[in-house]
Amino acid sequence: MARSMTGYGREVIYIENTIVTVEIRSVNHRFLDFHTKIPSTFLFLEEKMKEVVRSYFGRGRIEILIRIDGEGFVKKRLETDWKLLDQYVEQLKQVKERYQITGDIPMTVLSQMPDLFSIQQMEEQSEQQVEVIIAGLHTACEHVQKMREAEGEKLLADITDRMESIQEVVSLLKTRRANVVHEYRERIKTRVNDYLADMIDVDSSHMYQEIALLAEKGDITEEITRLLSHIDHFFAIIKKDEQIGRKLDFILQEMHRETNTIGSKSTDVKISEWIVSLKSELEKIKEQVQNIE
Repeated sequence: MARSMTGYGREVIYIENTIVTVEIRSVNHRFLDFHTKIPSTFLFLEEKMKEVVRSYFGRGRIEILIRIDGEGFVKKRLETDWKLLDQYVEQLKQVKERYQITGDIPMTVLSQMPDLFSIQQMEEQSEQQVEVIIAGLHTACEHVQKMREAEGEKLLADITDRMESIQEVVSLLKTRRANVVHEYRERIKTRVNDYLADMIDVDSSHMYQEIALLAEKGDITEEITRLLSHIDHFFAIIKKDEQIGRKLDFILQEMHRETNTIGSKSTDVKISEWIVSLKSELEKIKEQVQNIE
């Protein structure tokens, strides 16, 4: 089964007057690349999150965003800066003595002093909260996986059609193999005759033996056989339920090499047209394969 490396998943959980949102984005990458943007108090979960991601994906850049809205995960505490308060009280005492002010310092004065009191938020992690986040991550991964599989099926349908077209063209190449051998032999004979035009005492049998050996190098039978073998291998690979992107990419490289070799051996106009068509289809398939896991 072909899977795309592009996908998106989102899961929203409500707990303790709090909304936990888990989002995952997946894009192309040669390897499994893991990135997170989560509250600092949950950074200790990164390794566990990586394990979860690895259980779903083999390749791709995986970006995880966890957002927590609400106060269910937060406790508030009033903090007093006692050292600063001591300084305020000491200064107020000096003011009373200097200006001979009687009476106690009212609490309202102290409460209005800046920076004396602050409210601190304390985020706490309970086992239940951790379970909620991990469960949300699993669900978001499943959403991404479904999207990647759906996109992969579309890619698979497209590259299958293109590879079948390539298979037809290669079969046509096979029918013109004799043309390539003949024209290659004639090109060699013409060049040899031109070279030997002014020479005498040439062993004709030996010369034509050499021509025959050179003509064999112009035969495209082996290249066609390997191309057909690569096509069969390609179709076999796309049926497997595993990571196939790199294998397909390698097969396409080999097919491109064989196609170039055939093109260099032939000057046949029709074959040249087919070679251009083959290269074009191979490039399009290669672009599609880059997004397959």
